[in-house]
Amino acid sequence: MSGVASWAPFMASSRVATILVKRGIYLAIVLVIVVLLTAVIIGATGYDKQVLEAIIQGQVQAYKQSLQRQNVPTTKILQLVEEYKKRLIHLYGLDKPWYDRVIPMALRTLKLDLGYVQQEQVANVVGEQLPLKVSTAILEVLPRTVVMITVAEAICAVIVLYLGPMIAYKRGSLADKAAITYAAIMNALPVWWIALIAIFFFGYYLHIAPTRYRDVIYYINHFWNDPIHNFIEILRYAWLPIVVVVISFLGSWLYSVRAIAIRVVGEDYVAVARAKGLPEKLVVRRYVLRVIAGPVLTIVILNLALSIGGFIITESVFGWPGMGSLYYAAIMSGDAPTIIALIYMTTLVYVVARFILEVLYILLDPRVRY
Repeated sequence: MSGVASWAPFMASSRVATILVKRGIYLAIVLVIVVLLTAVIIGATGYDKQVLEAIIQGQVQAYKQSLQRQNVPTTKILQLVEEYKKRLIHLYGLDKPWYDRVIPMALRTLKLDLGYVQQEQVANVVGEQLPLKVSTAILEVLPRTVVMITVAEAICAVIVLYLGPMIAYKRGSLADKAAITYAAIMNALPVWWIALIAIFFFGYYLHIAPTRYRDVIYYINHFWNDPIHNFIEILRYAWLPIVVVVISFLGSWLYSVRAIAIRVVGEDYVAVARAKGLPEKLVVRRYVLRVIAGPVLTIVILNLALSIGGFIITESVFGWPGMGSLYYAAIMSGDAPTIIALIYMTTLVYVVARFILEVLYILLDPRVRY
């Protein structure tokens, strides 16, 4: 028996390693499927072809007008334009089937060879000029979304981790009813509508917040040139968007954590702890928060991961040049490399977050280990 007991930790760690490897393989497969499926949708529907044909037409028209201004003979213009058009068709891959055009692009993306931005609208969001690598565009835009969206989500998480279990512990109290009412109101009001009201009141009426947020690009992109000054300027631009997102999302965060905690508060061991006369904060921390740590961590980590993708409408209302704005520009302009790369990066962040959750579950819940 002692020999079996001595092998138990090793067997448990071996099982844990097997579980993590299986989860990692499964999540990697999901990542590959999402990227390939995105490429198939873009190519098979003819979406990228229509956009590329429009681009070629615009470039051919500009080239023709350039030749006319140079007083090139008409017959020569027709010949040069036709040759130029054929070169563009070959350059953009329109002389190949869609799968020869987009599938290799997806495979290169999986190897982190994200290619180049094709459209000026996308480069404008970044604040750069073409040619521009997609990887550079994402790396420059990502911190802007982190400053606005992810920081706001993190603030929501901190508030909820403190208030959620306390509210559930005092179910039916005034604080509990206030939290339910607040969640219902915030879920009914779109975040972009709250943003519009906030910009009007704090920006145009009180003049204590900016009304144009695109200028934050300079301070984020050149942060290390003068960290203190740029940090203050970023705060001046970011405080209102952060407050709006926190106000809007805090209700759903509170309601979700409250719903999880209520089931635990009703358990017998919590009632016994109360009957022993333990302080309320100790009961909440030891008997409620520790038990709901897994589900709450799931909400926190996945929400933080998904926030990396940005919010298209909210960023558009503020004119905030983040990931949501980059998504919108890429989709509207048909920039296939940028679309595939954005979906790849956001899915990759989600997959990594899920894997982190698997590890945390093992650390937090002994039942998973044994």
